Amino acid sequence: MASLSTLLLELGPIYTLASDKAASYRSNRYACSSVSAGRFQIGIKATGSSDTADHVITKVKDFEVPLLSGAQVVEQLRAFEQKRFRKPSTVAMYSSIFGGITTDLAAMVVPLDDHMVHRGHGVFDTAAIMDGYLYELDQHLDRFLRSAAMAKINLPFDRSQIRNILIHTVSASKCTEGALRYWLSVGPGDFYLSPSGCLQSALYAVAYETYLPEFTGSKVITSSIPMKSPKFAVMKSVNYLPNALSKMEAEQNGAFVGIWIDDEGYVAEGPNMNVAFVTEERELLMPEFDKILSGCTARRVIVLAEKLVREGKIRGVRVQKVRVREGKMANEMMLIGSGILVKPVLQWDDQIIGDGKEGPVTEAIFRLIVEDMRSGPPSVRVPVPYH
Repeated sequence: MASLSTLLLELGPIYTLASDKAASYRSNRYACSSVSAGRFQIGIKATGSSDTADHVITKVKDFEVPLLSGAQVVEQLRAFEQKRFRKPSTVAMYSSIFGGITTDLAAMVVPLDDHMVHRGHGVFDTAAIMDGYLYELDQHLDRFLRSAAMAKINLPFDRSQIRNILIHTVSASKCTEGALRYWLSVGPGDFYLSPSGCLQSALYAVAYETYLPEFTGSKVITSSIPMKSPKFAVMKSVNYLPNALSKMEAEQNGAFVGIWIDDEGYVAEGPNMNVAFVTEERELLMPEFDKILSGCTARRVIVLAEKLVREGKIRGVRVQKVRVREGKMANEMMLIGSGILVKPVLQWDDQIIGDGKEGPVTEAIFRLIVEDMRSGPPSVRVPVPYH
């Protein structure tokens, strides 16, 4: 049996150890005790006063809490993984904590005291896997390292070692079409705000199977969730709570995503993608990157779109500030990101974009990206040596 289990609730400034069998915690308004022997008893007594009488409310609840060995924890993790509704058939994880790659889903865990978990002190990035090649790995890796520098995270390895680890993680996963996600954190150590107690920074990576997204139109709304300040918007940190809330808001309103507007009233970005337009003058128009994340896929689109200029499908490409009205009055609107590639927007709030159908330029850009992923130059395609 455990000798003593103490439940510490931050209810007041003073606690006292009552005996070797129990601990009590008291404040001027609450009293709490816990007794161990495999069973915990929590008693909360709240007192208050009114003009007429004193009120006392007492609530007691018993519950069983098993004490597990390390082997039992692993068993429970494996049992939990069996309950997953969607399990990837090809997946692998690297962790610098255990210093290698695993394909065991139950072992794909991150320490709770990693500051990336409880403080959000970490950065991440993603690269697509297509036909056994990593697409724009080096472009994403460069941004990853810039984000780490901005977040003041020291690298556990040099760039070439990190690159090698990422490629080998994909190889171990056997995944030929999917995604590679990777994170850098200041590492595990404690639950304080400062990372000074962290032993060293940590690198994590996961390669898993996904499929090429469909080219289908969508609706977007103007997001009411405040966007990040420029300093944090241009850094790809793990703090994606505003992004998640914006996505949830859109889904609750029958839309795909929300579009952020900056403090000057210009179009910014979506929660995890860039935005672009085709103007009435047949120009591809994209908002500036000074206050938003510099999308690797969006920047590649700018390069590939020159082919459309040569073919006469568009007149040119512009990157500049875009007013909301200008965006809503465009002939075509699209979302661009590594997860969706290029997704047409048919409606923004109550405004139908163009003729309300997937536009020809948007479709041409989608096909250019897919072609680039499958047969582009070595600068954007890194082969994976599967074993």
